[in-house]
Amino acid sequence: MDLMDISLKTEIARLKLRNPTILASGILGSSAEYLHEVARAGAGAVTTKSVGPKPRDGYKNPTVIQVDCGFLNAVGLPNPGIEKFVDEIRRLRDLEVPLIVSVYGFSPEEYAEVSSMAVRAGADAIELNLSCPHVRGVGAEIGRDPRLVSRVVKVVKESVNNPVFAKLTPNVSDIGEIAAAAASAGADAITAINTVKAMAIDIETCRPILANKVGGLSGGAIKPIAVRCIYEIYEVVDIPIIGCGGVRTWRDAVELILAGASAVQIGSAIAIEGLSVFKSIAEGIKYYLQRKGFKSVRDIVGLAHKK
Repeated sequence: MDLMDISLKTEIARLKLRNPTILASGILGSSAEYLHEVARAGAGAVTTKSVGPKPRDGYKNPTVIQVDCGFLNAVGLPNPGIEKFVDEIRRLRDLEVPLIVSVYGFSPEEYAEVSSMAVRAGADAIELNLSCPHVRGVGAEIGRDPRLVSRVVKVVKESVNNPVFAKLTPNVSDIGEIAAAAASAGADAITAINTVKAMAIDIETCRPILANKVGGLSGGAIKPIAVRCIYEIYEVVDIPIIGCGGVRTWRDAVELILAGASAVQIGSAIAIEGLSVFKSIAEGIKYYLQRKGFKSVRDIVGLAHKK
């Protein structure tokens, strides 16, 4: 089969992507300039840093450290607030790929308020951060409760017409239950997973290294967790899954797709591989499809469930 016959085009809840790679939230998503740069580097879509109803400074340093198996962060959701961030969204109207805006709030109504403002400014889709592991009253504290997840999704869906994705935490006993609650409430897709709750201690000072003590682990160490979570979610929902967690190579991306993901988000790998990671992963997926005799990414989504 000729490479020209193979398509990397991907569609997720009406969003049309040129390839199945997406910039993950929290990495280079704080400004229009960075997001334009990522799009030019080859990403199929981009996701902004999480933005909330009001400005937030985040935590004191140190907030991000490299550990032997990945990265540990407790940044604390710093952002200028949605009223100011809409200026960045408006500057992305000429973006060549879909723009996903990540939002958070301390109540369903705040999630809806931020989502509505983001959509009016030009967001193509909303990703609900229901999974931040290190900020009290938001993120994972909501994302661990299927009833709260359902409520947030329902209220946001009532306030916007654009696709709404629910980003879930792996720090739960049954992620399938949480995903099913989000899907039943109207979520258009599931993003899985966010970081794994973790910490590191300096053996010389005998103290936790992060200022917040506890943070979220990302990078290669969490890829097997992401694969398992995606596999379990695929078994219980009929909406698309966006895989996230430890994707650094095309092999990693293919593994998440075989587990059930229709697209994959890339974050920590950028710190190691640079922005060329988007094109290299997309090209690797294409060669894999050619070698295996498939014509599109869609042909291998969830294939591990059929073997």
